[in-house]
This record gives sequence, structure tokens and C-alpha cells, in this order.
Amino acid sequence: MSGAAVGGAFADARLLGTDPTAIQGLAPQPRGERSPFEAPQRVPALNIVSLTPLEQLHGTITPSDLHFERHHAGIPQIDPERHRLLLHGMVERPIVFTVEDLKRFPAVTRTCFIECSGNLNVKANENSTPQMLCGLTSQSEWTGVSLRTLLREVGVKPGATWCLAEGSDAAVMARSIPMEKLLDDAMVAYAQNGEALRPAQGYPLRLLLPGWEGNTNVKWLRRLELSDAPFMTREETSKYTDPLKGGVARQFSVVMDARSVITTPTYPKQLEPGWSEIRGIAWSGRGKIVAVEVSTDGGKTWDRASLQGPILPKAHTRFGLPWKWDGKPTELASRAIDDTGYVQPTKEQLIHARGPGNQLYHLNPVMHWIVESDGRVLYKAEPWA
Repeated sequence: MSGAAVGGAFADARLLGTDPTAIQGLAPQPRGERSPFEAPQRVPALNIVSLTPLEQLHGTITPSDLHFERHHAGIPQIDPERHRLLLHGMVERPIVFTVEDLKRFPAVTRTCFIECSGNLNVKANENSTPQMLCGLTSQSEWTGVSLRTLLREVGVKPGATWCLAEGSDAAVMARSIPMEKLLDDAMVAYAQNGEALRPAQGYPLRLLLPGWEGNTNVKWLRRLELSDAPFMTREETSKYTDPLKGGVARQFSVVMDARSVITTPTYPKQLEPGWSEIRGIAWSGRGKIVAVEVSTDGGKTWDRASLQGPILPKAHTRFGLPWKWDGKPTELASRAIDDTGYVQPTKEQLIHARGPGNQLYHLNPVMHWIVESDGRVLYKAEPWA
């Protein structure tokens, strides 16, 4: 029976009010399907991105088919039997690896988020959901081979301090990665959430750099070249740089700073007076989240939310705060604190540090939600200036 037929069968039972204990259930299928009563969807935009529905999810793992996407030249279709990864440059023994070669090495598994450095919709309006505001972050369990292992195989020459990571898409996406990161926690991933990578997530191989901006986690990885200097690719010169005061720009600002977002109550939630729980996620590319503070009065006072385990480094962490709404208009906000002591900044603090203007990347301000007297919850949209 097809997925459509399964959905149809369940839908008919609901419409007819059939007692499920009175009829034979459906048989197992080759692949499990969601209940037809549950239909989370990503929002595509401009044919280059799709946004994770943060407000519709639970826990911290993003289902693979809801992981956000960002493409520079579409999704290549790659035969894993023919795909190769070349590791060369300032090495003793250049090697070409097949996918099966990589799977023979000891496997490592890590749960961490990936976030686009442009993960803030500065043009959002009051009717924006968390998905539309900052849905360019997702979390998965990744499995692959450690870069330390591969670098031992090829032998790194003295003086090698940078690596070019290059993808197999039509854009030939490439970024310069410092050797310190490769020797820390980088991996070549071939699996996501217990199965092979999805094509949109880099099948059959992608670079995984926990805590670093999504653009550096090169998908469809085909080449790693070691050198003694950064390669100054298009993606780190004309793109993915941060304008600062004084007409200068910051390059290689690759670590994602601590951030949080309330996922409920948010638009289009309609609140009723009484108890509910303010919930959301927080994350930091520098380490663990140690605290999330929530304000129910527009930032005048802050209360410490509870963190749900597991609390992992460079990973989404769930938070919650029980709250009794009295029916009066108010304003909700959250701010994250990581184990380096970094506190998520306000929009005003970011503008003071970096200046107004055409800011695109690494914007992680405290976000506010307006609760109207009728229970409507709206995003507090303000111009970035």
C-alpha cells in the first residue's frame, strides 16, 4: 500500500469517526510514514534555501527531511561508486579515497547543529514564525571519519596551516579551513541520523565543522588541499565577510555565537490566560549552553529557564519556563549564555559594535514577541538600523 493510500485510510477513519479498536489496522510498510494528522513542512525561498519549522519540532534532533538547505548551484546527483575524495597539497603521501575506503576507517559520531551565517530575516514582519525568522539552523547526529585520522594517513608537511575544502556542485563551492580546526573536531561525514546523507545534505560526503558557519561545512566534498596560507576564495572575500565600522570588513568570522529563540508561544499562537510553558532552543558554536534567561516583561527582569538534557557542546539545547499569563499585554524574550561567559546581545549592542548598514551575517540578537490582550502573539519587528 502506498503512502498516499495509508494517509487516505487514516483520513477516512477520522472523518467517519471509526473506532480504531473495531477494525484491522494497516500492515507494516517498507518505510515508515508520518501520521496524516502531522505535516511539518519547510518553507523554500528563492530556489536556494529552505527553512526548518523550528516551532513545529520537539527535542533537539531535526528530522533529516526537515533539515534546512542552502544551495549555491542546485543539488548535484552523485553516484557514490564513482565519487572520490582527493587529499593532497603539503602532504607526504597524496591519496585518493573512495567512499568505501572512508567507511573502513574507525567511525566517529557527533550530535551538533549546522547554522547558516545569514540566519536572521532582518525584513521580517509581525506575522513571522521562528521558521521564517531563523529557520536556517538544524541539528543532526552525524557519522563519518575524523580528519585527524585522514591527516595521519597522508602525513602533514611542516608549515601546512590551511586547507582548501572543495565541493562537487556546479558552483565548485570552496572554503579555506585552518589546520587547528581540522585537528580539533572536524570530520568527513557520510551518514546523518542513522542513514546515508540526503542528497541536499552533501551525499555521499560532506565536511562537518561543529560550531562553524554552515558555508564552511562543504557539501559533496571532493578535494582537501593543504597549504601554508588561506586560498582567499570567492566565498571568503566577496561573500561571507562582516562589514564593520570605519569601512573595514571582518574575514574568517566562522564561529557561530551563542543564540536562543523562543519557539512557543510565537506567531500564530493564540494564548489563553493561565499557565503554559515558554519553550525554545539555544545553541553556541563555542561550547555548551550553561543558561538561558527568559523575560516576560520586555527585558525589565529575567528568570532562569530550565535546560533539558542532554546538554552537548556546539549543539541545540532545549529550555523551558513555566509562566502564568494574566491576560494583560506583555513582551517575551530569551537570551543564551554559553560556557565562555558570552551573553547573547541585544540588537542595539550589535549595532553599536558593528555599525548600522548592510549587515548580512552573524546576527544573533535577542528576539522579542508581543503578547496582545486578546492572546495573539506577534513578532516584534523592528528595522535593522
